[in-house]
This record gives sequence, C-alpha cells and structure tokens, in this order.
Amino acid sequence: YQPWAAKRVVEAFNRRGIDDPTTLCLPPGLPRANNVSLFPIQIVQTPQQIVILYEYMSVFRLIPLNAKHPDDLLPSYMGNSVGHWEGDTLVVDVIGFNDKTWLAGAGTFHSDALHITERYTRVDKDQINYDVSMEDPNVLTKPWTMHSTLMLREGTRLQEYVCAENNLGPD
Repeated sequence: YQPWAAKRVVEAFNRRGIDDPTTLCLPPGLPRANNVSLFPIQIVQTPQQIVILYEYMSVFRLIPLNAKHPDDLLPSYMGNSVGHWEGDTLVVDVIGFNDKTWLAGAGTFHSDALHITERYTRVDKDQINYDVSMEDPNVLTKPWTMHSTLMLREGTRLQEYVCAENNLGPD
C-alpha cells in the first residue's frame, strides 16, 4: 500500500473490521469472494462462458470466453470479467469495480481503478489452484499477488444465503 493507504488499512484492522462492507450485506467483491472458505462455490462451464456461483452473499459472475470488456461499464461490486484459456489454466481479466469492497481481510480497500487478473488451474479432480494479481495505481505501490486452493467437496450443495435485512451494524 501507498503510505497514506497503509495507515487507513491499519486503522480498519485496529477497529477489528467493524466497518466491513459485508456487515452491511454488501457483496464481498474480488478476490475476497473466492477466499471465504466456509462457503461453497460452484463453477459451471459452457462453450461460451464460465459461470461462478457463490453461496456467500448469493453473488454470481458471468465470464464470457474470448470476449472484450464492454465500453460502457458501470462500476460494480464484482467487476466485469472476461476470460480465455491458456492450456489448462483459465485466465480471467476483471475491471470495472466500484470502491466499496475489501480485497481480503480487515480494511484492505481499493479504488475504482482496481484491475485483477485471476488464474484458475485445475491440478486434479479435487483441486484448483487460484492465483490472483491485483493492481491499483491509486492505492497500491505495486501488484499484490495471492495464492490459494479451491478444493472439491463431493456432495456439497449451494444453500440459500440470507443477510440480515437492514443490518446497519455488526451488533
């Protein structure tokens, strides 16, 4: 983080994340949605697109394959995704974010200039390696990369997720 931004992250951490946007039932954004391990994700592949369904906050992503981002993007929580295959790896380019989500833990904010590149590599039947690079020239000094693993849990089903209506605070 740039020095001014690092102070803001520490302040949010010291408040124990009470200003976490998800406590207000807002979507988690990326890459956070992929790293909430208590909640399952379902990935559906068609010849034209990949669909990712998240149980957490009941959000979804449509990832057109071999497409370009539209010129008339409106900023959104999950951004606008387009993907292509590089061998066995799905590469997803994501832009068009608003600035209302956190990247990972407490206070890891970003601006609407966020650009994310995700790489999903299926290692075997039960494992996908997830690598993500985040760039935000307004907040970060260099790309921030993270690596995690998505594991198949046979028989797991997505369940309905309901956030408390009109939740105005974490109480």
